[in-house]
Amino acid sequence: MKEIILILLLQLVYVPIFTLRTIFLVKNMSTTAAFLGFMEALIYVFGLSLVFSGERSTIAMFVYAAGFGAGIFIGGYIERRLAIGYTTLLVNLMHKNQELIDRLRNEGFGVTVFEGNGRDSKRYRLDILTKRNREDELFALIEVYEPKAFIVSYEPRKFKGGFLVNAMKKSTKDNKASDSNK
Repeated sequence: MKEIILILLLQLVYVPIFTLRTIFLVKNMSTTAAFLGFMEALIYVFGLSLVFSGERSTIAMFVYAAGFGAGIFIGGYIERRLAIGYTTLLVNLMHKNQELIDRLRNEGFGVTVFEGNGRDSKRYRLDILTKRNREDELFALIEVYEPKAFIVSYEPRKFKGGFLVNAMKKSTKDNKASDSNK
């Protein structure tokens, strides 16, 4: 029975590591992905050896599969909590909402406003790049000012320059300066 519980626990660790390794690899964080890949392979081989070496191999296989399924939920939860990376929101509005634009900028979001021609009238589009851990906050803020806004969210792979990058560089310089003053 101890082996069955160990198989389940291994899967509950293995699959979230697998999930995170894949995400880190996609985000070009190869060193972290390689370390997680090593851990993943070690757990995988150890877990499979337990499945196939025991007397209760049929039960062990079902526990292994159940642990895999549960591990997917855990891995997804961890990934959402970490919110690694950035997201871009394209927000389409019927009217230019300067109050919303000012509020977003005051909250630290970089906002670029475009005017375009829709089928029946002018439309306004806000391009907003932010860290993924602020995406829900951003959606909620837009909902308060523009509940009928059409919003598309996607994750950019690479970017260079702009408000957010300059703000991050400034923040890093400020942190280094405050550290050297200590």
